[in-house]
Amino acid sequence: MKITVLSLFPEMFPTILNESIIKRAKENNLIEFEIINFRDFSTNKHHTVDDTPYGGGAGMVLSVEPIYNALLSIKGYESALKILLTPQGKTYKQAIAKELATNDHIILICGHYEGFDERVREYIDLELSIGDYVLTGGEIAALAIIDSVVRLLPGVLGSKESYEKDSFYEDSLDYPQYTKPREFNGLKVPEVLLSGNHKKIAEWREEMKIKRTKERRPDLHKKTNQN
Repeated sequence: MKITVLSLFPEMFPTILNESIIKRAKENNLIEFEIINFRDFSTNKHHTVDDTPYGGGAGMVLSVEPIYNALLSIKGYESALKILLTPQGKTYKQAIAKELATNDHIILICGHYEGFDERVREYIDLELSIGDYVLTGGEIAALAIIDSVVRLLPGVLGSKESYEKDSFYEDSLDYPQYTKPREFNGLKVPEVLLSGNHKKIAEWREEMKIKRTKERRPDLHKKTNQN
């Protein structure tokens, strides 16, 4: 899989993309990254990528031209899934991460300032938001999406079970986990986990998933029980 990112701040990416699971995925040729500074595609002498909005208003708006020119420079951009990161987009969820992980090439476009010239939307396929809050730019959102997608790629985590048991993978929260010591400050590991009875352990974990989801995310619990 290839992930291309269009950003005005490409220096924000190398540290995250060269650590942990993502680094191993790169080393094993399971993922390829391309980080493009779309300021390089500005055609004016000052290399600006924004301007004041027509009709007036606060702040600056990203211009369509440098983003369009950057897209044209990407090999195979026509067949890639082009994603605009914007508060106006569809809320990002695990189900979308699973869909994105099936693509050969995705392009993430990071916004800044007061948003994009509306005409940028003519050249993208999908708009995504990672939540109902304000970020300075789309870079953090892009990194969140990259991390959640890469770990779903075949071979990255070693086995499907490594991510299929995660919270949200099937619209539910994960069950409680414990490790050594068996007792800490009077808090004990549930006896069922020490029993060696795999059937009972699986039943307990499923029960705890349902209980925890119902208590902490009733919206997910309701959704799951409607399907």
